[in-house]
Amino acid sequence: MRPAPHRPLRRAVLCAAVLGFFGGCATAQPVRAASAVALAPGVYVVHGSPGVADENNLGRIGNAGFIVGSSGVVAIDTGTSYAHGEALLAAITRVTELPVRVALVSHTRPEFLFGGAAFRARGIPVRMHRRTAGLMASRCKTCLDVLRQTLGDEPMRGTTMYSADQVFDATHELDGVGRPVRVLHFGHSSGPGDIAVLDVTSGVLFAGGLLDARRIPDIQDSDLAGWKSALQALRALGPRTVVPGHGASSSPQVIDIVERYLAQLETRVRAMVAAGDSLLGAADAAELPDFDAWDQYDTIHRRNVSIAFVRFERDLLFK
Repeated sequence: MRPAPHRPLRRAVLCAAVLGFFGGCATAQPVRAASAVALAPGVYVVHGSPGVADENNLGRIGNAGFIVGSSGVVAIDTGTSYAHGEALLAAITRVTELPVRVALVSHTRPEFLFGGAAFRARGIPVRMHRRTAGLMASRCKTCLDVLRQTLGDEPMRGTTMYSADQVFDATHELDGVGRPVRVLHFGHSSGPGDIAVLDVTSGVLFAGGLLDARRIPDIQDSDLAGWKSALQALRALGPRTVVPGHGASSSPQVIDIVERYLAQLETRVRAMVAAGDSLLGAADAAELPDFDAWDQYDTIHRRNVSIAFVRFERDLLFK
């Protein structure tokens, strides 16, 4: 039997109105709809909200997406909560009747992984890099507790810790969806197990934690040298459209812009360390005017400065 084709493009942009039950609750709990936007034939993105996770955006601040092949669908990132995962799955069913074969988690941030429980409840395996799975197991229970405190119990109902169903160690091509989809790992970059996903047919690149658009990238888990190398590798792929982890879908120019932020951060902080400046007050002194209008400049950038300062000071001491 031939698989059903995905529905017309105009239906892809409709919101998925979902009403679900979680955890045996007595009354139906409303789930905010997720709107899928077509980037190319068979390739869709569900954009997250700007800002930090709060009760207004339900923590849905990360981008997710999916690719429809001839025999199945691959979901890319699973959302912040069980309810968010359900909403993403509903968005997929508005586009196609083909089954979701696998859900990929691109990196270890709460807004990309905690919806995995909703996928697993439907028998859809969640797949991630081995080092992402390890990092998730070591620290994400704390992340989940913080999310519950921030968003409240009701938006997080049914959201649980889980283990990856499938892990991998290197770049590979996915099987089972009837379309060439490449999972890319460049070593320790923005995070130890961070991946990007390339739809070979359309040239759409889902960059996960490797790129953010007009939002300060978080260096907490990074290896800066490895990240620079990974950005060069992304550029060499020649993508036509880039879906960053946060922010609007973009041209490949976003690679250059993130690269410039990382370079300016490193140059400024290394100069401070070489001059013998103190960590105390470093975040105030290391302003980068080119990026002060970006989302999370006042929070993530300040933390980046402190993290980079400690790393570069250690490098100087041990050199």
